Amino acid sequence: MFAGLPELGISNGEDLKETLTNCTEPLKAIDQFQMENGILLPTLQSALPFLDLHGTPRLEFHQSVFDELRDKLMERVAVIAEGKDEDRYVKLEELLEKSFPLVKMPSIQPVVMQVLKHLPKVPEKKLKQVMAEKELYKVCAVEVKRQIWQDNQALFGDEVSPLLKQYIVEKEAALFSNDLSILHNFFSSSPKTRRQGEVVLKLTQMIGKNVKLYDMVLQFLRTLFLRTRNVHYCTLRAELLMSLHDLDISEICSVDPCHKFSWCLDACIREKFVDAKRARELQGFLDGVKKGQEQVLGDLSMILCDPFACNTLVLSTVRNLQELLSQDALPRDSPDLLLLLRMLCLGQGAWDMIDSQVFKEPRMDLEVVTCFLPAMMSIVVDDYTFTVEQKLPSEEKTSLTYPNTLPDTFSKYILENRVACEIGLYYVLHIAKQRNKNALQRLLPALVDTYNDMAFGDIFLHLLTGHLTLLSDEFGSEEFCTAVFENFLLTSFSSKENVHRHALRLLNHQHQKVLPSYMETLMKTLEPPKQSSEPVKELHTMLKEKLEASKKSPPEPEEAPSLDLGLHPVTVPPTPATPTTPL
Repeated sequence: MFAGLPELGISNGEDLKETLTNCTEPLKAIDQFQMENGILLPTLQSALPFLDLHGTPRLEFHQSVFDELRDKLMERVAVIAEGKDEDRYVKLEELLEKSFPLVKMPSIQPVVMQVLKHLPKVPEKKLKQVMAEKELYKVCAVEVKRQIWQDNQALFGDEVSPLLKQYIVEKEAALFSNDLSILHNFFSSSPKTRRQGEVVLKLTQMIGKNVKLYDMVLQFLRTLFLRTRNVHYCTLRAELLMSLHDLDISEICSVDPCHKFSWCLDACIREKFVDAKRARELQGFLDGVKKGQEQVLGDLSMILCDPFACNTLVLSTVRNLQELLSQDALPRDSPDLLLLLRMLCLGQGAWDMIDSQVFKEPRMDLEVVTCFLPAMMSIVVDDYTFTVEQKLPSEEKTSLTYPNTLPDTFSKYILENRVACEIGLYYVLHIAKQRNKNALQRLLPALVDTYNDMAFGDIFLHLLTGHLTLLSDEFGSEEFCTAVFENFLLTSFSSKENVHRHALRLLNHQHQKVLPSYMETLMKTLEPPKQSSEPVKELHTMLKEKLEASKKSPPEPEEAPSLDLGLHPVTVPPTPATPTTPL
């Protein structure tokens, strides 16, 4: 407990023991020891007997004086460090030399740690001693740890790794939330709110202004993204940079070539739309990547691969297509649309680019613009034609039925092309927002075969299940349930546990609307096998309990939520020659 005192020429317990062992008069020896090692203030000696008369132990008095002096010293260290004296760090280093031998003494340790904290460059020998002692390392300030971490990547990795795992767990938990809603989904929170999350704040604090540590974290994120293909690492890469931006850490923001691009994109994500002015700025950043600096594209692609960025780009694409329809214009004629597709293409190619280390923008398939998007528009025209037909007087109606097939081009591209598939999936979400039952029943079966099974990914299924709450009443129709379950979700639930889980989430929310006979069949089909994970079993049990409870009490009528759908409808004047409609 008193290690280090002899090094400073101060007697400790061992010295007292030796004195008492060798003396002939112990009481005199104790008085002498107290005189030599007590507070060296002559006027104090005559006052101490008064404390004795009041029954105050000498230890209590000395401890209170010690605590007061220690607090004053720690305050003084902070004042010196924050001052402008040129020799302030010399003074602190001298104090460190005097106090460091007592670093393991609990009462003195805070002073030593305070000095270490305020030294911009702690002597290497002292850093090694702190690093070697687990207890010291544990209690030292993050400012000291940064100096240790920057030359010890493995140790820094050990500190960061649990935070990165926690971040992924939190993101995945949000996608499987039992609260299904179109208004409060995965993408509802603003970028600034997300940056207040525990993991981002901790990482930002650990990095401080240290560019080397920032680069290490980025390297961890690239490596983990490559290893797992988990796009949430891309979100963290963007959030971390913008968190440092919020704190005005210019030491890092000024050297990260992605900073201005991320800042501009962050504003778009906040608005959930890329307007023409910001589109030009983003294009300027992409076109401004100089020869020899192509590696920047790897980080830019990661930032664009962030699901929040992707969500914004695809929503903007759908809105752009709405405007083109209202203007009778073709997709190929819109520079803004082509830029959105270019950024989507770059983001979707992030993993391939970082894996291959070939830093070149992936070539966009022009047929997405010339074939796929027009095919998607033709589906809109079909839908509009049928809607207009239903509104005609009975004598003018023809025997037109709602189409049940899709253009081959549409099906081909959502299976073969990543960007086309993403747009197609968001178009499905868009028609769900419009509560378009017919279009949903037509499109959902086509999603069984999509690029890399993107339709069965957690992000899309999370959004789709939330959007389907808008069509609650339609779940009373067996035809609609067949389209949602048999023709889509149940086609892969047995091989993909996440689909099983999302199907149960949906039923936990909509079970009161589904026909009892159909519900009974679904319950048997969705019975979890023994090897299922606990969340799936819990959801099935929860659903079973809700069904039993609902048999005992009639369901209460639900009120449909009022909506701000984000995508603003475009008024399209109907013309017989060119039937068009907003997407």
